[in-house]
Amino acid sequence: MNTNQRPADRLKIALAQLDCTVGDIEGNAQRVREGRAEAARLGADLVMFSELFLAGYTPEDLVLKPAFQEACRSAVEALARETADGGPAVLVGLPWAEEGLCYNAYALLDQGRIEAVRFKVDLPNYGVFDEKRVFAKGPLPGPVSFRGVRLGLPICEDIWTEEVVECLVETGAEILLVPNGSPYWRGKQDERIQIALARVNEAQLPLVYLNQIGGQDELVFDGGSFVLNDDCALAVQLPIMQETVALTHWERSNGSWRCVDGPRFIVSEGEQADYEACVLGLRDYVEKNRFPGVIMGLSGGIDSALCAAMAVDALGPERVHCVMLPYKFTSGESLSDAQACATALGLRYDTLPIAPAVEGLEAVLAPLFAGRARDITEENLQSRARGTLLMSISNKFGPMLVTTGNKSEMSVGYATIYGDMNGGYNPIKDLYKMQVFALCDLRNRWKPLWAKGPDGEVIPRNIITKPPSAELRDNQKDEDSLPPYPVLDDILECLVEKEMRVSDIVARGHELETVQKIERLLYIAEYKRRQSAPGVKVTRKNFGRDRRYPIVNRFRDAGKAVQAPDASLAPKKVMGGAERFEE
Repeated sequence: MNTNQRPADRLKIALAQLDCTVGDIEGNAQRVREGRAEAARLGADLVMFSELFLAGYTPEDLVLKPAFQEACRSAVEALARETADGGPAVLVGLPWAEEGLCYNAYALLDQGRIEAVRFKVDLPNYGVFDEKRVFAKGPLPGPVSFRGVRLGLPICEDIWTEEVVECLVETGAEILLVPNGSPYWRGKQDERIQIALARVNEAQLPLVYLNQIGGQDELVFDGGSFVLNDDCALAVQLPIMQETVALTHWERSNGSWRCVDGPRFIVSEGEQADYEACVLGLRDYVEKNRFPGVIMGLSGGIDSALCAAMAVDALGPERVHCVMLPYKFTSGESLSDAQACATALGLRYDTLPIAPAVEGLEAVLAPLFAGRARDITEENLQSRARGTLLMSISNKFGPMLVTTGNKSEMSVGYATIYGDMNGGYNPIKDLYKMQVFALCDLRNRWKPLWAKGPDGEVIPRNIITKPPSAELRDNQKDEDSLPPYPVLDDILECLVEKEMRVSDIVARGHELETVQKIERLLYIAEYKRRQSAPGVKVTRKNFGRDRRYPIVNRFRDAGKAVQAPDASLAPKKVMGGAERFEE
């Protein structure tokens, strides 16, 4: 049957949950062609791609370049011409320049032309998003007509409030097809479904939620696309962290559309989803930047062991090179643990003693340091020697250096700038220390289906159970400088994610002096974090794109009881805009 003459009470929509790369317009266009070919093989009438797929999401200020806008327009026109072959129509996102403005657009391509374009109305400007910086707000949309069906095309944030969907309902939409660029953080899938359920309940229309997949800098887009019928029942669920082109079958009865068939995957949650996000983010950062592999220091500690496991799962053991860089404070336990971890993961492992480098640096500095006691400066020389050697291997052979500091350390500055902070990417940057422990336990009993690493225990038990130590001096333990990690992590989550008052944190059972110390360390380490490598966003508020604090900052919370504002000092009126002067 000619697809242009398919009865209007039957529809097959393919959901192309595929990875795209920011700025690779031709590559993304080729992915559209491949997705469309697969949709045609499945018998689809229409294939959907995610938000700004042709450009890649998020394009940030790249989208302001006229040459970039023109290249996207040229690519979508070429794709439109190809739909003259009678195969599936295409819905694809791109930046659309018109009358001096640039819009976040979604285009319907069919029968050899661009049949319709709709613009995003609700531009997010919070957290990791700053779309108002680069896009103009679109007008409220009406539905587009496709082979006798009126399709509503709200774009991502357009369904997070009522207005756009309400307008589509009032103008006759029959199905809501929503392209998304929704990044992962823990619990995000439940949030999306709740938002979609609210719109379906209000509109009494079925809704397709198609989400982007893949890593882009610090963000990971986890897919997890789904379909809700107009009774709020879940009709389709695609996997997270995996690409797929899935066919959904639709029927119209008594004037209403219903998805009657489609795949139903089990979606990973909690720690499993966190682990998959870290692996996917690292994989795509390496692949999209065309590194041949990665190199990293393997210290025998828990952070580097977890990063090594993630790297092998992301790239395969043949593309991961680990180096032990021992000094006189490195214990025999650490040496054997690192060797055991490397053997379990099947990766390349070398040992480079750093004593000549450290002692050489100390000899150079000796005339200036004469008469001064040894302190943290000499400890940091060890870390900086390791960082320099690892960067040298990276420069010589081309693999990207993975850095391995966790969020607890990055929060309080328990890391050496230009030393162990050296590197191009950090897969555990947004994981607190206790989460690192949990993911190590998890990886030893489970791995993602698509992971390239071995099954079974890959992180020796002793690495997980021994007290953490930087091993920069004799008998050093992390708890010499920091509170126990369960205490530290709880305080940090209160300060970073929840922005709680010191007095409220103390009320949870923490000592005032400890909370104030951690707050001070958090603030003064801001300059280090500004110079740290990017890393996967896992929590609701990561450092960098989410939490943006000034480096120069003298504010400290005194921890005093909260006092209500003095009503006697408040103005008579608090209002926006002009008001008539009153005597």
